[in-house]
Amino acid sequence: MKELTPQIIAEITGGQYVGAEIDRNRPISGAVRDSHDVGPGNLFVCIRGARVDGHIFANNAFDSGASCCLAEQRIPNAKGPYVIVSSTLEAILAVAGYHRSLFNIPIIGITGSVGKTSAKEIIAAVLGIKLCVLKTEMNMNNELGAALTLLSLNAQHEAAVIEMGISKFGDMSILAEMVRPDIFVMTKIGYAHIEELGDLQGVLRAKTEAFAYMKPDGVAVLNGDDELLLKYDPKMRKITFGQGKHNDVRAINIKTDGIDSINFDIISDSGKFHATLLAYGSHLATLALAAVIIGQLLGLTDDEICTGLTAYAPVDGRSNVICVNDITIIDDCYNASPNSVEAALESLSKLPGRHVAILGDMLNQGELSTQRHCEIGAFAAKSGIDYLICLGTQARHIYESYVCVREARSMGISGKTAVKGMRSDEEEIAYFSSDMTELVKELPHKIKKGDTVLVKASRDMHFEGIVHFLSAKSENDYQ
Repeated sequence: MKELTPQIIAEITGGQYVGAEIDRNRPISGAVRDSHDVGPGNLFVCIRGARVDGHIFANNAFDSGASCCLAEQRIPNAKGPYVIVSSTLEAILAVAGYHRSLFNIPIIGITGSVGKTSAKEIIAAVLGIKLCVLKTEMNMNNELGAALTLLSLNAQHEAAVIEMGISKFGDMSILAEMVRPDIFVMTKIGYAHIEELGDLQGVLRAKTEAFAYMKPDGVAVLNGDDELLLKYDPKMRKITFGQGKHNDVRAINIKTDGIDSINFDIISDSGKFHATLLAYGSHLATLALAAVIIGQLLGLTDDEICTGLTAYAPVDGRSNVICVNDITIIDDCYNASPNSVEAALESLSKLPGRHVAILGDMLNQGELSTQRHCEIGAFAAKSGIDYLICLGTQARHIYESYVCVREARSMGISGKTAVKGMRSDEEEIAYFSSDMTELVKELPHKIKKGDTVLVKASRDMHFEGIVHFLSAKSENDYQ
């Protein structure tokens, strides 16, 4: 396989090589954007951020063993070779696309408004039973993240699972042109990035841009329980998954054992077999079906697939369960949309203990933001959530709607009542704050021993701070 070198990078990008002649053909393996992550042989990509300019760390990268830097300007007293380009972001996408073209292995792309990270982790766990798998790490699902992931491909890898996140039209085309997936998984079309994409049809159009960059023998693996995806024709082989009988691969008899496991039966062309996920959240059973399909496509037996499913472990911020100080914390704070919040509330309602939900703003909901937040409040009330805590400008609507529905139901009436956060019998049922510091200060007075607590909001609400606070408090701090 042809190795990347500074000379090849200059040719791919049309950039200017700067450095000693002897260094033109230095081998390059992997790429990073953070100088703290540099390893021997890496390409360091100098990115101009809003607060920090990566160019100032170029020599730090060379000190850590970088083979080359990709830059937009000359590097004073450079300790190694570099390539100057007009845009390091555009250049690294081109380099990643070239590097991907050197590999004849199955590349699985994953997108969806809900569940793409969990699906990615489950698919990687299943394939990892038999194959050496590269997967997207952490939240690196944008253009730069996907490029850096692809540049981690090496001769040992036998498959790659690439998460592909978008926020506007055109993003998926850029990603797909670089990734060129052989199999493309779509988990759900939901109300994410509606502010940019307009409506569910817009979300569908934006995400399905990927199919224009796939080969005719590619495979579309779509959630057939989603009406839009069920009807969508990708112009290639389509395999559907879900719980409905119309799906090619489906899950039945889904049963949860508290926070410990999900047990279900899988029906596919190979027959019926039982599977277990050692995780929380019944919605994961549906996502696991995508892994079943891909495992079967790549030659895994049903037994190997089942073993892979049990190897799946949730990642922080996505239905990760933390049991500490006699409370159970459902850390699902990585991101939030109406669909994912409803799924999280439904799963919470099936767990033991008092059900407490700490919810924040769902961002990028556009003109229907107020309505979507009100709907979540009503859903929480009807789902049996015992106590609600809200933080954020839009989350106030969740709080108000929740209280109205709870009060109306307690009095046996319909319609709106005064928002007090108290039922007629003076039992507090909800709490709202617009200030994180104030909310955190109140948490020990709101959370009780034995509670099961869901923490969920959009990423920019930084609810991981709430999870850390709850995890760090001593048992005596709770009622």
